[in-house]
Amino acid sequence: MKLFKCQSCQQILYFENTVCEQCSHRLGYLPEMEAMSALEPEGDMWRALASPGASYRLCANAAHDACNWLVDAALAGPFCVCCRHNRTIPDLSDQANLAAWRRIEVAKHRLFYSLLRFELPLLTSNDDSVGALTFDVLAEPLQVDGPRVMTGHDNGLITVALAEADDAFRERNRVDMHEPYRTLLGHFRHETGHYFWDRLVRDGDRLEACRALFGDDTQDYAKALQDYYANGAPADWQSRFVSTYAASHPWEDFAETWAHYLHIVDTLETAHAFGLSTRPGLVSGDELDAVVDFDPYRAVGIVRLIASWLPLSLALNSLNRAMGKADLYPFLLPAPAIEKLGFVHDLVHAPRGGLP
Repeated sequence: MKLFKCQSCQQILYFENTVCEQCSHRLGYLPEMEAMSALEPEGDMWRALASPGASYRLCANAAHDACNWLVDAALAGPFCVCCRHNRTIPDLSDQANLAAWRRIEVAKHRLFYSLLRFELPLLTSNDDSVGALTFDVLAEPLQVDGPRVMTGHDNGLITVALAEADDAFRERNRVDMHEPYRTLLGHFRHETGHYFWDRLVRDGDRLEACRALFGDDTQDYAKALQDYYANGAPADWQSRFVSTYAASHPWEDFAETWAHYLHIVDTLETAHAFGLSTRPGLVSGDELDAVVDFDPYRAVGIVRLIASWLPLSLALNSLNRAMGKADLYPFLLPAPAIEKLGFVHDLVHAPRGGLP
């Protein structure tokens, strides 16, 4: 994530800010410019100081304090490029639902920041296309014995359980499922991995290349998951996968690797924005040196990303431990996992081959 600053007073801004705390300007994010802009009213519209001469309106979800993205006044539709992918949202008259949905939208907007920076193909239902990327955010049914909401992906539709926005609920699930890491942003990154497997691997004529690294995806998915939950990951999973869940099936291996790739790139961009580097004085060599002096979203090849990520993640984990927190990145990256990350990197940066 980049750093942003107010065009009016130069105050540093967070991605989720809606008002500059120093000069009180309304703020809005311009996805096409990758810029947070101070706004000035212009009739029923807004003028963005980062884009003189153009008029914008706030996304309709700004009325719920759930979005700070802008929509070009010349474009039709009430929603921004992120929110227009929503198909179902919870009942917002329930204040608990509203608070949880806002937290989910924070994570989803950070996801879309990355997807748009990579210029990935994003179809909505308005494109009249099969498998458009859509989201259902669903609350649990009132009936105790009713069907439970499961976070997952099905042919472009990503379902997110509203309960995952509750920290206690999510932590219970993390412990029960023996996961070292579970976040809302992680859910979104993982589930879009399934979506882009369909779009970029299956529809992009990369199946054989993908299978050579991730394995045969035609094996019975339901049985593979059943075996995984009954028996766990194979004993040697750490030598081949980014996580235990990645070992359950090639589709999950790809989705986990995709999520980790987005974790790495966006965290490195944040480190780059803050000018972070590591050079431990107690280490004689340079194996723990990291200087993120490049744009990770435009990096050429996986090698440079990993060379910076490994020492930086070690430093970040150490900082977390100093605060009594769990490791920020509680994973190891064996050589086969790095090769898979390289496949995702090449896939993300490859010509689209006619895909919109």
